[in-house]
Amino acid sequence: MSNDPSTSSTLEDDQDTINSTTITPSSTTTTSVSASASSHNSSLSKSQSAIQSLSTILPSLPPSLFSSSNPARSLLHDHHTASHISSLLRQPDSGAGDNNLCRWLYDTFQSSDPDLQLLVLRFLPLIAGIYISRVALRVPLAGFEAVLLALYAHETATRSGHSITVSVPTSPAKNNSTDLNLAVISPSLEPYGTVRSTRRARIVGVALELYYSKIHEMPVLSKIEFCQFCKLSAGQDGEMYKEMTGSSCSNRNECKEEDGNGEKEGRVPLPWELMQPVLRILGHCLLCPNQNKELVDKGSEACRSLYARSMHDINPNAILATGSLLRLTKQTLDSKDDFDPTEIPKS
Repeated sequence: MSNDPSTSSTLEDDQDTINSTTITPSSTTTTSVSASASSHNSSLSKSQSAIQSLSTILPSLPPSLFSSSNPARSLLHDHHTASHISSLLRQPDSGAGDNNLCRWLYDTFQSSDPDLQLLVLRFLPLIAGIYISRVALRVPLAGFEAVLLALYAHETATRSGHSITVSVPTSPAKNNSTDLNLAVISPSLEPYGTVRSTRRARIVGVALELYYSKIHEMPVLSKIEFCQFCKLSAGQDGEMYKEMTGSSCSNRNECKEEDGNGEKEGRVPLPWELMQPVLRILGHCLLCPNQNKELVDKGSEACRSLYARSMHDINPNAILATGSLLRLTKQTLDSKDDFDPTEIPKS
């Protein structure tokens, strides 16, 4: 081995460089971990604050919510607490501007925390259903409208006001090329600060579009409440169309129309801009793989009622959409194999 001092010095310098490199942490990694921890702490703080505020409205909140690592997610799937909130939303004065629960829902959604916003969306079927059914009663609804406007404003900002479109292939032309037609799924959005009669269906419809975008994270009970809202809003008895979903009435009395026209209490206007998101959500409830049986049953009832309403109103778009959804549901239920209604059959 050489005893050259310069060689020894070089080796020592190299070793110092290795040691220095080994023990020096990556600034990028440290910053990333720090930012993630800070974001989690901020989200947890917002959730705990929201739960604390809710406890002044619902004193019987489970103690486990206050110690949960994610209180918002825990509350999202807490059926007991959800039933209490649903009962309060059904109270006669629930939609007033000074209603504490409406204020809590509004403030919670405005927190911009994704989990808390998801929690507010969980109750949208009830809010939308009760709101629409009470409009004609001329009762104070400023509380419900504030929540709906917050959801509408969020979706407008997220989309930058742009429309949602999809390219639909048409039948091949003579040159064997496929043309594409641009279909508008949701028109462009304008900022609204108040709810007027001409805007009401659009505002509620956009809120339902936001609900649909998060539907895979919604608990089953929320989807069942949505189906109940659809059935009530339709205001029509759809039992005579049970054969369209693979079942039939047990006797004639079950299929007899009420009031001569099959109309029931709760019937509200259902323009196409409101029906479109409603049918998308119902499509999920009926056709999503591994679906809950009770949800499928409630979804079928809602779809039959909407079909009866469409026939009563002679609404071609709604008749085609609800009728197709009923036939797809029957085909899915009757199929012994795994049937995917979105799969394109091979010729």
